[in-house]
Amino acid sequence: MSISEAETQKAADRSPVFVTTHWSVVLSAKDNDSFRSAEALETLCHTYWHPLYTFVKRRGYSPADAEDLTQEFFAWLLERNWLGRADQERGRFRSFLLTSICNFLANQWDKARTQKRGSGRIVSLQSHEAETGFVLEPADSLTPEQSFEWRWALTLLDQVMNRLSAEFVRDGKTELFATLKPCLLGERTMQPYAILASKLAMTEGSVKVAVHRLRQRYRQLLRDEIANTVAKPEEVEDELRYLFAVLAGR
Repeated sequence: MSISEAETQKAADRSPVFVTTHWSVVLSAKDNDSFRSAEALETLCHTYWHPLYTFVKRRGYSPADAEDLTQEFFAWLLERNWLGRADQERGRFRSFLLTSICNFLANQWDKARTQKRGSGRIVSLQSHEAETGFVLEPADSLTPEQSFEWRWALTLLDQVMNRLSAEFVRDGKTELFATLKPCLLGERTMQPYAILASKLAMTEGSVKVAVHRLRQRYRQLLRDEIANTVAKPEEVEDELRYLFAVLAGR
Protein backbone atom coordinates (compact mmCIF):
# COMPACT_ATOMS: atom_id res chain seq x y z
CA MET A 1 0.00 0.00 0.00
CA SER A 2 1.41 3.41 -0.97
CA ILE A 3 1.76 6.28 1.50
CA SER A 4 -1.16 8.11 -0.07
CA GLU A 5 -3.28 4.97 0.07
CA ALA A 6 -2.34 4.45 3.70
CA GLU A 7 -3.30 8.02 4.56
CA THR A 8 -6.59 7.63 2.71
CA GLN A 9 -7.36 4.43 4.60
CA LYS A 10 -6.42 6.05 7.90
CA ALA A 11 -8.77 8.95 7.17
CA ALA A 12 -11.51 6.52 6.21
CA ASP A 13 -11.04 4.59 9.46
CA ARG A 14 -11.51 7.84 11.39
CA SER A 15 -14.54 9.01 9.43
CA PRO A 16 -17.96 8.55 11.09
CA VAL A 17 -20.29 5.98 9.59
CA PHE A 18 -23.62 7.22 10.79
CA VAL A 19 -25.59 4.03 10.32
CA THR A 20 -23.41 2.33 12.95
CA THR A 21 -23.72 4.94 15.67
CA HIS A 22 -25.21 3.80 18.95
CA TRP A 23 -28.60 5.52 19.03
CA SER A 24 -29.39 4.87 15.38
CA VAL A 25 -28.67 1.18 16.01
CA VAL A 26 -31.12 1.16 18.92
CA LEU A 27 -33.84 2.88 16.91
CA SER A 28 -33.41 0.71 13.83
CA ALA A 29 -33.72 -2.59 15.73
CA LYS A 30 -36.71 -4.66 14.63
CA ASP A 31 -37.29 -6.60 17.83
CA ASN A 32 -36.69 -6.31 21.54
CA ASP A 33 -34.27 -9.24 21.53
CA SER A 34 -31.80 -7.64 19.15
CA PHE A 35 -28.39 -8.20 20.75
CA ARG A 36 -26.77 -5.44 18.72
CA SER A 37 -29.31 -2.81 19.73
CA ALA A 38 -29.21 -3.90 23.38
CA GLU A 39 -25.43 -3.64 23.36
CA ALA A 40 -25.64 -0.19 21.76
CA LEU A 41 -28.09 1.00 24.40
CA GLU A 42 -25.91 -0.30 27.21
CA THR A 43 -22.90 1.52 25.76
CA LEU A 44 -24.83 4.77 25.81
CA CYS A 45 -26.05 4.15 29.33
CA HIS A 46 -22.53 3.47 30.61
CA THR A 47 -21.40 6.74 29.06
CA TYR A 48 -24.22 9.04 30.10
CA TRP A 49 -25.28 7.85 33.55
CA HIS A 50 -23.72 10.86 35.30
CA PRO A 51 -26.23 13.41 33.92
CA LEU A 52 -29.07 11.24 35.22
CA TYR A 53 -27.48 10.96 38.65
CA THR A 54 -27.23 14.77 38.69
CA PHE A 55 -30.88 15.05 37.66
CA VAL A 56 -32.07 12.69 40.39
CA LYS A 57 -29.93 14.43 43.01
CA ARG A 58 -31.40 17.79 41.99
CA ARG A 59 -34.84 16.32 42.59
CA GLY A 60 -33.96 16.25 46.28
CA TYR A 61 -32.81 12.67 46.83
CA SER A 62 -29.90 11.75 49.07
CA PRO A 63 -26.70 10.45 47.44
CA ALA A 64 -27.53 6.86 48.41
CA ASP A 65 -31.09 7.08 47.08
CA ALA A 66 -29.94 8.88 43.94
CA GLU A 67 -27.45 6.08 43.29
CA ASP A 68 -30.11 3.42 43.87
CA LEU A 69 -32.56 5.23 41.64
CA THR A 70 -30.10 5.62 38.79
CA GLN A 71 -29.02 1.99 38.98
CA GLU A 72 -32.58 0.72 39.13
CA PHE A 73 -33.57 2.99 36.25
CA PHE A 74 -30.86 1.53 34.02
CA ALA A 75 -31.81 -2.01 35.03
CA TRP A 76 -35.42 -1.19 34.14
CA LEU A 77 -34.40 0.43 30.85
CA LEU A 78 -32.10 -2.40 29.79
CA GLU A 79 -34.34 -5.29 30.82
CA ARG A 80 -37.83 -4.04 30.07
CA ASN A 81 -39.47 -2.99 26.81
CA TRP A 82 -37.01 -0.16 26.22
CA LEU A 83 -37.23 -0.39 22.45
CA GLY A 84 -40.98 0.11 22.60
CA ARG A 85 -40.31 3.45 24.26
CA ALA A 86 -37.59 4.48 21.80
CA ASP A 87 -38.97 5.79 18.53
CA GLN A 88 -37.90 8.12 15.77
CA GLU A 89 -40.17 10.87 17.07
CA ARG A 90 -38.12 11.04 20.27
CA GLY A 91 -35.06 11.88 18.16
CA ARG A 92 -32.25 12.52 20.60
CA PHE A 93 -31.05 10.05 23.20
CA ARG A 94 -30.74 12.97 25.62
CA SER A 95 -34.47 13.69 25.33
CA PHE A 96 -35.39 10.02 25.51
CA LEU A 97 -33.42 9.54 28.73
CA LEU A 98 -34.90 12.59 30.41
CA THR A 99 -38.46 11.60 29.52
CA SER A 100 -37.82 8.03 30.64
CA ILE A 101 -36.28 8.94 34.01
CA CYS A 102 -39.22 11.25 34.75
CA ASN A 103 -41.65 8.43 34.02
CA PHE A 104 -39.59 6.04 36.11
CA LEU A 105 -39.50 8.35 39.10
CA ALA A 106 -43.24 8.86 38.87
CA ASN A 107 -44.29 5.25 38.35
CA GLN A 108 -41.54 2.80 39.22
CA TRP A 109 -39.63 3.89 42.31
CA ASP A 110 -42.01 2.49 44.91
CA LYS A 111 -41.81 -0.89 43.20
CA ALA A 112 -38.05 -0.65 42.69
CA ARG A 113 -37.44 0.01 46.40
CA THR A 114 -38.88 -3.37 47.27
CA GLN A 115 -36.26 -5.15 45.14
CA LYS A 116 -32.96 -6.24 46.56
CA ARG A 117 -30.36 -3.52 46.24
CA GLY A 118 -27.89 -4.42 43.49
CA SER A 119 -30.10 -7.08 41.94
CA GLY A 120 -30.68 -7.40 38.23
CA ARG A 121 -28.61 -6.00 35.43
CA ILE A 122 -26.80 -2.93 36.72
CA VAL A 123 -24.71 -0.30 35.02
CA SER A 124 -21.70 0.17 37.27
CA LEU A 125 -21.82 3.63 38.82
CA GLN A 126 -18.81 5.45 40.20
CA SER A 127 -20.90 6.90 42.98
CA HIS A 128 -18.03 8.62 44.80
CA GLU A 129 -16.99 10.36 41.59
CA ALA A 130 -20.58 11.28 40.83
CA GLU A 131 -21.13 12.80 44.25
CA THR A 132 -17.82 14.68 44.09
CA GLY A 133 -18.83 16.11 40.73
CA PHE A 134 -22.20 17.12 42.12
CA VAL A 135 -20.65 18.90 45.10
CA LEU A 136 -18.37 20.84 42.75
CA GLU A 137 -21.32 22.09 40.69
CA PRO A 138 -22.38 25.65 41.48
CA ALA A 139 -25.16 25.92 44.02
CA ASP A 140 -27.70 27.93 42.07
CA SER A 141 -31.29 27.97 40.96
CA LEU A 142 -30.95 25.59 38.02
CA THR A 143 -33.85 23.21 37.60
CA PRO A 144 -33.13 19.46 37.62
CA GLU A 145 -33.69 19.46 33.85
CA GLN A 146 -31.16 22.27 33.32
CA SER A 147 -28.64 20.50 35.54
CA PHE A 148 -29.12 17.32 33.53
CA GLU A 149 -28.44 19.11 30.24
CA TRP A 150 -25.40 20.93 31.60
CA ARG A 151 -23.91 17.69 32.93
CA TRP A 152 -24.83 15.96 29.66
CA ALA A 153 -22.84 18.53 27.68
CA LEU A 154 -19.83 18.20 29.99
CA THR A 155 -19.95 14.40 29.78
CA LEU A 156 -20.02 14.55 26.01
CA LEU A 157 -17.00 16.88 25.92
CA ASP A 158 -15.16 14.59 28.34
CA GLN A 159 -15.80 11.67 26.02
CA VAL A 160 -14.37 13.61 23.10
CA MET A 161 -11.26 14.59 25.04
CA ASN A 162 -10.73 11.02 26.21
CA ARG A 163 -10.97 9.70 22.65
CA LEU A 164 -8.57 12.36 21.41
CA SER A 165 -6.09 11.61 24.18
CA ALA A 166 -6.28 7.88 23.44
CA GLU A 167 -5.41 8.51 19.80
CA PHE A 168 -2.28 10.46 20.73
CA VAL A 169 -1.24 7.81 23.26
CA ARG A 170 -1.74 5.12 20.61
CA ASP A 171 0.47 7.07 18.20
CA GLY A 172 3.20 7.58 20.81
CA LYS A 173 2.52 11.32 21.09
CA THR A 174 1.46 11.62 24.72
CA GLU A 175 3.78 14.55 25.47
CA LEU A 176 2.63 16.42 22.37
CA PHE A 177 -1.01 16.09 23.40
CA ALA A 178 -0.34 17.14 26.99
CA THR A 179 1.48 20.25 25.78
CA LEU A 180 -1.03 21.26 23.11
CA LYS A 181 -4.22 20.34 25.01
CA PRO A 182 -4.54 23.82 26.58
CA CYS A 183 -4.91 25.20 23.04
CA LEU A 184 -8.31 23.50 22.95
CA LEU A 185 -9.46 24.85 26.28
CA GLY A 186 -8.33 28.46 26.50
CA GLU A 187 -7.91 31.63 24.52
CA ARG A 188 -5.37 31.65 21.70
CA THR A 189 -3.36 34.46 23.35
CA MET A 190 -2.90 32.33 26.49
CA GLN A 191 -0.83 29.77 24.56
CA PRO A 192 1.95 31.57 22.60
CA TYR A 193 3.26 29.29 19.88
CA ALA A 194 6.85 30.35 20.51
CA ILE A 195 6.72 29.06 24.08
CA LEU A 196 5.07 25.81 23.00
CA ALA A 197 7.71 25.37 20.29
CA SER A 198 10.46 25.74 22.86
CA LYS A 199 8.86 23.12 25.13
CA LEU A 200 8.48 20.64 22.29
CA ALA A 201 11.76 21.37 20.50
CA MET A 202 9.78 22.18 17.36
CA THR A 203 9.62 25.16 15.04
CA GLU A 204 6.87 27.67 15.62
CA GLY A 205 5.46 26.84 12.20
CA SER A 206 5.30 23.14 13.06
CA VAL A 207 3.46 23.94 16.27
CA LYS A 208 0.90 26.00 14.37
CA VAL A 209 0.28 23.08 12.02
CA ALA A 210 0.02 20.64 14.95
CA VAL A 211 -2.49 22.85 16.78
CA HIS A 212 -4.55 23.28 13.62
CA ARG A 213 -4.71 19.51 13.14
CA LEU A 214 -5.51 18.98 16.81
CA ARG A 215 -8.46 21.36 16.62
CA GLN A 216 -9.69 19.77 13.40
CA ARG A 217 -9.58 16.32 14.95
CA TYR A 218 -11.32 17.56 18.09
CA ARG A 219 -14.16 19.03 16.02
CA GLN A 220 -14.53 15.79 14.07
CA LEU A 221 -14.63 13.67 17.23
CA LEU A 222 -17.17 16.05 18.74
CA ARG A 223 -19.44 15.60 15.75
CA ASP A 224 -18.92 11.82 15.91
CA GLU A 225 -19.85 11.71 19.59
CA ILE A 226 -22.98 13.79 19.01
CA ALA A 227 -23.91 11.52 16.11
CA ASN A 228 -23.92 8.65 18.60
CA THR A 229 -26.79 10.29 20.46
CA VAL A 230 -29.12 11.46 17.68
CA ALA A 231 -31.31 9.51 15.31
CA LYS A 232 -30.56 11.25 12.00
CA PRO A 233 -27.47 12.86 10.42
CA GLU A 234 -29.28 16.17 9.94
CA GLU A 235 -29.79 16.46 13.71
CA VAL A 236 -26.07 16.70 14.46
CA GLU A 237 -25.71 20.43 13.74
CA ASP A 238 -28.82 21.36 15.74
CA GLU A 239 -27.67 19.28 18.70
CA LEU A 240 -24.20 20.81 18.52
CA ARG A 241 -25.62 24.33 18.62
CA TYR A 242 -27.98 23.39 21.44
CA LEU A 243 -25.24 21.94 23.63
CA PHE A 244 -23.01 24.95 23.14
CA ALA A 245 -25.96 27.15 24.12
CA VAL A 246 -26.38 25.05 27.28
CA LEU A 247 -22.72 25.53 28.19
CA ALA A 248 -22.82 29.25 27.39
CA GLY A 249 -25.82 29.61 29.67
CA ARG A 250 -23.69 28.61 32.62
